[in-house]
Amino acid sequence: MLRSLIAAFFLALAAPLAAQEVVAPNPDIEATIQGQFDAFRAGDVAEAWTYASPNIQGLFRTEENFARMVEQGYPMVWTPGEVDFIDLQDLGGLLVQRVQVIDAQGNAHYLGYAMVETESGWRINGVQVLPAPDLGV
Repeated sequence: MLRSLIAAFFLALAAPLAAQEVVAPNPDIEATIQGQFDAFRAGDVAEAWTYASPNIQGLFRTEENFARMVEQGYPMVWTPGEVDFIDLQDLGGLLVQRVQVIDAQGNAHYLGYAMVETESGWRINGVQVLPAPDLGV
């Protein structure tokens, strides 16, 4: 059931995606995402939960549900190695920060962090695993 909720959430996010435009980096967005990575790295689920948007918090209802989803669905976020911010894209009004995460085994993962600005600052409104970028020869 949890996976179907997540899938429905990302289908809703993907539907309006049209033209993409790379925009200037936003240090506040990067700090939010980095803060959540740092919290997971420290095993502080309560802190990691604070970086989730009200929509995500409403979807998962508890820190425990949220933690279970991240641990099972996003192991590279649960125990991240190296984190690099690639670029910030405006996808028809949806801001998505692309991030490369190198996991503990040395594998690269590419993630798209949908961001939303709230009264409390930038919050993570969803994460999607992205295909690896094409590397020209």
